[in-house]
Amino acid sequence: MTHDVSQAVPSEAAPEAAAGRSPCRTTSTGRLIGIDLARGLAVLGMYAAHVGPEPSVGGPLGWAMELARGRSAALFALLAGFSLVLLTGRPQPRTGRAGRQAVGRVLIRSAVLIVLGYALAALDTPVDVILACYGLLFVLALPLYRLRAVTLALIAAATALVLPQVLYLLRAAVEGGSWADTVIAHDPLGRITDSDGLVELFITGAYPVLTWLPFIIAGMAVARLDLTRPGAPARVALTGGALAVLGYGGSWLALHLVPGAPAAVNAATDTGAASSAWWSDAVGEDPTAGIPAWLLVAAPHSQTTWSILGSTGVALVVLAACFIATDRSARLRWLATPVIAVGSIALTAYVGHIIAIKALGIDDLPDSVALLVLLGFAAAAMLLALAWTRAFRRGPLEYMLHAATTPARLRDTE
Repeated sequence: MTHDVSQAVPSEAAPEAAAGRSPCRTTSTGRLIGIDLARGLAVLGMYAAHVGPEPSVGGPLGWAMELARGRSAALFALLAGFSLVLLTGRPQPRTGRAGRQAVGRVLIRSAVLIVLGYALAALDTPVDVILACYGLLFVLALPLYRLRAVTLALIAAATALVLPQVLYLLRAAVEGGSWADTVIAHDPLGRITDSDGLVELFITGAYPVLTWLPFIIAGMAVARLDLTRPGAPARVALTGGALAVLGYGGSWLALHLVPGAPAAVNAATDTGAASSAWWSDAVGEDPTAGIPAWLLVAAPHSQTTWSILGSTGVALVVLAACFIATDRSARLRWLATPVIAVGSIALTAYVGHIIAIKALGIDDLPDSVALLVLLGFAAAAMLLALAWTRAFRRGPLEYMLHAATTPARLRDTE
């Protein structure tokens, strides 16, 4: 099983809280509740993808399991971009000494996430761990942190249009030559981690940074918006809805209008699911053969432009809905408190669930058992998160990340 991971960078205190302006409700510690709610939903979606029933179970449950696959990962990545802006200054980017310290903190967090990601991968669970990819994504997106929302949105759109095609060509080149083996043989990261190193992170892995970078940048663009303006979250939701229609609808049209495309996808994947390849994970992973028709697919993890557009749209709708709901409804905030608590310690919840999967030996469970396991994971995460956040501001691993960045805060004293 592959799919989603936790948003690795915890949200920092929101500048809006200190200024008395709130795009959504904040806690007494200044945390944006809407962000934590979205992150908590992504954690539960990740649990569904990793230990829940297969979408083939059908009905509302099957639809929910299908919705969680891949799209939770996109939501995490988009929230990572939002948090990157929180760390480096929002609403205005930090400059001078504060800016250098913020950059240092992000770089240290990135290094920790890369190490933690490879440590979790060494457990050899069925989960494709995304933390190393996240760590590298933060480094690649960091030079953009001072840009305006419009500029970031344009860069996100450009990377979504161009990088999937670049990845397609690179994957075809990897299959057609031995140069990748040479690179891997001389890659220190590959030797240290007993993996394909940078080739895996950029090209051949389940989460290639080339096609996950647009999500990060899109999240940065949203974070740069003035969400306190009337109707701003609603406009984010409308933009997300338009992107979802463009991504999934565009893929549906392309697969129906391009002659031979469904047959080519079926032949390459051997799943017979080309008819649902415009939205469903049933079509499987990207075929290593690199058939051109695959670029028309929008299924989660297909690494195509259509998929990025559709998943970004869904993530924006969920994020905007969380902002609007937590700002307008005290009752909903109360009901969502357990999910918000999970979102506030998302890194801990993510790492904990992988360790639990390893300890329990969970793999390919029958649907009836998988549903019980999923409910157990979700209940345990919410109860533990509630208990922990009653006493502490950060989760255990969030405290570790915070402590690891101390040198960046102390180093620059000018």
